[in-house]
Parts: sequence; structure tokens; C-alpha cells
Amino acid sequence: MTDGSPRHIAFFQKAMGGGGAERMVAMLASGLAARGHRVDLVLGQPRGPMLEHVSPSVRVVDLAAHCARLGVPALLRLPGSIRELAPRLLLKGRPRVLACLRPLIDYLLRERPEAMLSTVSFNGLVALWAREISGVPTRVVVREANTLSQHVSGGKHEFRSLPRLIGEWYPKADAVVAVSDGVRDDLERSAKLKAGIAQTIHNGVDTERVEKLGAEPIEHPWLTAHRRTPVILSVGRLKPQKAYPTLLRAFAQLRRRRTVKLVILGEGKDREKLEALVEELGLGKDVDLPGFASNPYPFMARADLFVLASNWEGFPNVLIEALAAGCSVVSTDCPSGPREVLAAGRYGRLVPIDDPNALAFGIEASLDAEPDAERARHRARDFSIDHTIERYLAALLPDERRDKPPS
Repeated sequence: MTDGSPRHIAFFQKAMGGGGAERMVAMLASGLAARGHRVDLVLGQPRGPMLEHVSPSVRVVDLAAHCARLGVPALLRLPGSIRELAPRLLLKGRPRVLACLRPLIDYLLRERPEAMLSTVSFNGLVALWAREISGVPTRVVVREANTLSQHVSGGKHEFRSLPRLIGEWYPKADAVVAVSDGVRDDLERSAKLKAGIAQTIHNGVDTERVEKLGAEPIEHPWLTAHRRTPVILSVGRLKPQKAYPTLLRAFAQLRRRRTVKLVILGEGKDREKLEALVEELGLGKDVDLPGFASNPYPFMARADLFVLASNWEGFPNVLIEALAAGCSVVSTDCPSGPREVLAAGRYGRLVPIDDPNALAFGIEASLDAEPDAERARHRARDFSIDHTIERYLAALLPDERRDKPPS
């Protein structure tokens, strides 16, 4: 079928949380729907802040998944090591996405989409298992958005089985996508996959949308048009990966030398720890943690500097979005993604991870440099969402004539 007729494409996720992976799913699903395709967003539970970023043209399918143990009979029908590993997965620390297995099988049997994409390791495994059990000919594309080795080393019970499961099941996928070269290399190394089994498709950003939304007004006393005090911004979930304690300690050093403010947008389990550290460092008057912002772009457009302090990433969309908003950036040179986004430091400073001194120096040097908003925006356009959609269409529907959306 190559005549450009609408095709049926599904995206499967446990939910639509507030992270970069979910934001990317929302953009891809909406972009494919804008091209006239029939797109389903299949969710274990239809919740999460990124749902509001999904186009009304995308049909949201609620699997009403609540109990992982209901998937046990299905798991035991699968070949290979899953029978041995199932008890471990279903005990302490089990991934809740396993509750989606039985209803996802029912969805595939009922709807029979031509292709389905799933992001993040266990989501992808459940998609492959559901396809195997249902026997439908749906093409399954699995997408890795973060470094597998970091998940495994994190010590969570459910992640210890991931390399073995991925090594066994990802070769059965019709395509394996990694969001950066670093994620691809780490995936192949950690799961002992054959080199070349995964392809890199960098995340895309709708730069025009970022610039448009960045012009919207915000009410924040530190980001007024005529302010004199520089404002540093960071955006991301409040969790260990993002290394906000490193950023706060770097900011504390910087504040001893100059007047400056810090805003951290995001929500997460580390909020209380971070608030306690802010007080311990005596930063209460100069640090604000206002929570999750569905539109962070006005903050990016008005901040003097955007900082990513993460210890690891997959491919940080937020760096591209900050560049698209015309903001200067500093990032840790973490595995992986920032080096690829910033072209080894040509478009923003890279500093070592977990080093408050180096981060403070990089922030100060960037604040003292002349900003170049147009150069930042020009780099962001290298990661066009249209180009990314083209690449995903080629993976999902290799025979598809990839027409542009109507103008």
C-alpha cells in the first residue's frame, strides 16, 4: 500500500508523564495524525501532564490496566527465559507496565494496527510480547530513550533482568531506535546485541511552536522585562538523574561572587530533599522551585542561561528546546546526548558531571559571554520535527510515501 492513503499507527505507553520521552511521543503521534494517518495513543492509564499536548486528532485508547498479575498466564505462554524471569518481575519492584500485557493483546486482536511504536525498555518488551501472543502482523518498533547501563546500575529490582530480556527480544522487533549514538552504543553493549541492530534517530523539536509559545506572557517576579539580576533556568523532573544537588552547590558558589537567581521547573520525588538543601545552603531568597510548567518556553525565552546538570541522559530534548527559545546553554558532558546536541561544545559549554566547581565556572563564563540568540535558534533547527517524523515513518511503514502535511 504505497498510494499515500491513511495508515493505522499505534503508540503504546504505560502513561503520559511529564518527561522528555512522553513529550516526544505526543509530538510524533500528533505529527503523524496531521499527515492524515489514523493514530491511536494506547495507554495503560490515560493520565499524565503530556496528555494535553496530544492533538485531538489522535484517538486515546484506555487499556484500564491495573493488575500486573493478570498478565501471568500470558507471560508463561512466551518462549525463552521469560518463564524463568516472570516470578522476579512480578514480585517486589515489579514494573507496573506488565498490567498492560493482557489488555494490549486484546487491543491488537481487535484493532490490528499496521505498526506500533513504544518508548522505554519495559514498554517495548510488553509491546513485543503482546504481538508474539496475539499473532497479529503488526510491525513493532521499540525506542530507547535513555542509557540502559544506568538503569541497571541504579539497583532497582525490575531493571536487573532488562539486559537479558532486551538481548533476547529486541532482535524480534521490526526496528530498534535509539535517540542518540551514545544510547545506541550503550544498548548494544549492555544487552549484547549485534552491532548495527539499532539505528539512531535524534529527537526532533517543533522549533516554530517553541518560539511561538515562548512569546506568551508569564508572571514571575524574576523574569520581568527590565530586570537587572541574571536568571539561570533548569527544567526537568526532580529526581537523582538530573543531579540538582550538583547544580545547587554550583549556584551557591556562584552566588558568593555575584548576584544571580535560579529557577528549577519540574516536579518529582526529590522535592523535599532539594528544598532542604536549598535551606541548608542559605539559598532560600534566590532559588525558586515553582513545580511543573506545561509551557516552559516563556521561561527559556526570558532566562539568561539554561543549565542541564544531569549525570546521564538519553537525548535531552530540553537542550534543543532551550536553544530554539534563543537561550544560551551549559550542560554536563554526560552520557549521552548533550555532546551531540551541542556539537562537542560549539553551541554551548560542556562541563564534567558531578563537579560543582566546574559547573560554577561554566555558568559564570557563559553569563559573561555575549549571548547569540539567533545562532542558538539556528542550531535547534538542525533537529526539525518534520525530519524526525520522516525517519520514524520509514521505520514504522517502510513502504509509505511520506507526504508532507497540508500547508
